Amino acid sequence: MVIVSIRHKALRQYWTKRQTKGLNAQWVGKLHRILSALDASDRPEDMNYPGSHFHSLSGNRAGRYSVRLTANVRVTFGWNDDGAVNVDIEDYH
Repeated sequence: MVIVSIRHKALRQYWTKRQTKGLNAQWVGKLHRILSALDASDRPEDMNYPGSHFHSLSGNRAGRYSVRLTANVRVTFGWNDDGAVNVDIEDYH
């Protein structure tokens, strides 16, 4: 599968052009690992690797998934038949 769409503008620029403007410099290495794993995933549950804190969201966020970037910040994404959609960086805590 592949990453189909990225909602977060700076994250999209990083993934498509390797531009880090707008991203916390301390996050770049981990973001690369998360996005690479997401791009290689065949299903959302493939992101449930040790240390990812993967979980599906509920309530008005049902249908989206989350992995931990920092203590409060998550990379969230939806999933369809083509792969990961609307990948975003969120602090929803």
